[in-house]
Amino acid sequence: MKLAVVTTHPIQYQVPWFRALAARSGLDLTVGFGCLPGPEEQGIGFGVPFAWDVPLLDGYRWEELRRWGRPRFGSFGAIRLRGVAAWLRRQAPDALLVTGWSSLSLVQAALAARRSGIPVIARGDSQAGERPLRRRLLLRLLLRLYSAFLVVGASNRRFYEQLGVPAARLFPCPHFVDNDRFAAAAAELGPRRAELRAWWGLAEGRTVFLFAGKLEPKKRPLDLVQAAARARAEGGDCQLLFAGDGELRAELEAATAAHAVPATFAGFLNQSRIAEAYAAADCLVLPSDRGETWGLVVNEAMVCGLPAVTSDQVGCAPDLIRAGETGWSYPCGDVAALASLLRRVAGDPGRSRTMGAAARELVRTRYGVADAVEGTLAALRFVTGRA
Repeated sequence: MKLAVVTTHPIQYQVPWFRALAARSGLDLTVGFGCLPGPEEQGIGFGVPFAWDVPLLDGYRWEELRRWGRPRFGSFGAIRLRGVAAWLRRQAPDALLVTGWSSLSLVQAALAARRSGIPVIARGDSQAGERPLRRRLLLRLLLRLYSAFLVVGASNRRFYEQLGVPAARLFPCPHFVDNDRFAAAAAELGPRRAELRAWWGLAEGRTVFLFAGKLEPKKRPLDLVQAAARARAEGGDCQLLFAGDGELRAELEAATAAHAVPATFAGFLNQSRIAEAYAAADCLVLPSDRGETWGLVVNEAMVCGLPAVTSDQVGCAPDLIRAGETGWSYPCGDVAALASLLRRVAGDPGRSRTMGAAARELVRTRYGVADAVEGTLAALRFVTGRA
């Protein structure tokens, strides 16, 4: 079978999926990218220009699609394709896979495929929840473009069910990270934990809570600072490590100083170095609001052996957070509840290590690239009538 994929740009989390699909016998895969961003474009939201330091274009066939003008990242219309229908005719695929509908380019590709009689598979990560009637009607109309959906998690499944998508058109395709790479890095860095902590000024014997990601409003990093201040005032011996950069950095630095919370700002860490933060920390915290449709840093931290504390609005919470087993969740924005969990983790390091081991086992056995590939192939067989 021939499968064409259209996505916005090379993303480190998608590349292992493409490679694994390309390696499957009997599957001919081509990936079309809306653009190949440079360091300035890639760095939007991260606070610094950069290029990912792991290979993103090896191991599968790909093309850069034609588009109108330069991409303007940060908006729905950032990438406007041209000639995508002609590209599909040249590819002549049995099906098209698009990575959601958050970009005009992805909707353009789906429309072109439907007009050509090519079934379309979508892998988005929208969450369940209340939406205005107008929004629900628009989504129902949009979802008619797609013949099948790859479901990344429990909240994503409920999203489709709320909009009336039949269960027969839903196929599990969980969000995942490169588990083997992160696990290998964690094993290699384990003996260097004391060195890494000393490098970042993290005290031995003190519980280090890690925030990893863009320092932006939807991730609510200030909640962590306020909760840490409260936890410390109530006897919780903890320290913060921020791995990332962004618009809130200056405000966060001022807040940690004002609340006398010991904190280290490591800045942006590329893929080859982010595992160092996981090796140095004791627990990941992700306080984000509903804008965090999954939170792949939770997968990364867990496969490195850390438990996680997330808000209940983080997309992966229903899937990865098993209370008291792999981590904890709390009502988003409830600083007192978060502070209580920080004290609980800091007060029982032995249990936290046990939870970290359980988290690693969960991610490695149920949230890997093989699981995503099997769901993708099942959806492909369904839309082509070969199930």
